[in-house]
Amino acid sequence: MTTSILLLGGTTEAYALAESLVADTRLRVMNSLAGRTTNPRLPAGETRIGGFGGIEGLADYLRQEGIRAVIDATHPFASTMGWHAAEACRSTDVPLLRLERPAWVAAPGDHWESVEDWRAAVEVLERSGSRHVLLAVGRQEVAPFASLDDIRFLIRAVTPPDPMPPFRSAELLLSRGPFDLDSERRLLDAHRIDTIVCKNSGGEATADKLVAARERGIRVVMRQRPQRPRLPLATSVAQALAWVDGIRG
Repeated sequence: MTTSILLLGGTTEAYALAESLVADTRLRVMNSLAGRTTNPRLPAGETRIGGFGGIEGLADYLRQEGIRAVIDATHPFASTMGWHAAEACRSTDVPLLRLERPAWVAAPGDHWESVEDWRAAVEVLERSGSRHVLLAVGRQEVAPFASLDDIRFLIRAVTPPDPMPPFRSAELLLSRGPFDLDSERRLLDAHRIDTIVCKNSGGEATADKLVAARERGIRVVMRQRPQRPRLPLATSVAQALAWVDGIRG
C-alpha cells in the first residue's frame, strides 16, 4: 500500500529529504513550493507550485489527495505557512512534523544586535552610525531600509526586488549561496562593509558571512525567528526519515 506524504519545501533540507523519501517505492512524495522564485529547482517526486488558498484550501487538498502525513520543511521565516499547516492538519487529523535547521548562535567575538522586526533593525542602523551595509534579507523585505539616505547598501539577493524601492545609494548583487569564507571576506573588504543585516536562517550555506564579520569586528543586526506552532520537531533529515517510518508503521 502506498503512503502519500506532503512535503512543504523550498529549503536545502527539504530537497535532501525528498531525495531520500522517493527511494522508498512504498511512498508517494508530493512537494509543495511557494513559487516566489522564477524557475525553481524541482525536488524529487511530484511537485506543485503556489498557495493552497489558506487553511481550508490546504485541508481540502489533504483530503482529496489522501495525504497520510505532512512535513513542514519551509524556511524558518515562512511562519504563515507553518500556522496554516498546523491548523489544516489538526482539522483533518493528519500527523505533522516540523523539519527545521538549528538557529545560529552568537560566538565569542561576535557583535550581534538581535531584533524582532525590520523596524527595530532600521532603528539600530540609525543610532549606530552605520555607513556601508550588506543587506541580506531577501528581495521582498528590503523596502523598510530605503528611507536611510545616509547609508550605502549592498543588497544581495537571488532575484531583483520588484519593484526596486527608491534607495538613495544602493548596489544590487544577484547571487545564490552557498558562499565560502574567502569570498565573503573579499566581499566585506571590497565594499567596506561595517554592518550586516540578515535573518537567523541557520544552516551552513550562508553562515560564513558571520565568521568573516567576527574576524573584522563587523556589527551584525540579526532578526530572530518568528514564533511557530508547537509541533514534533526534527533538526535533521535522518530524524525526519525516522518519523516517517514511525507514522507508516
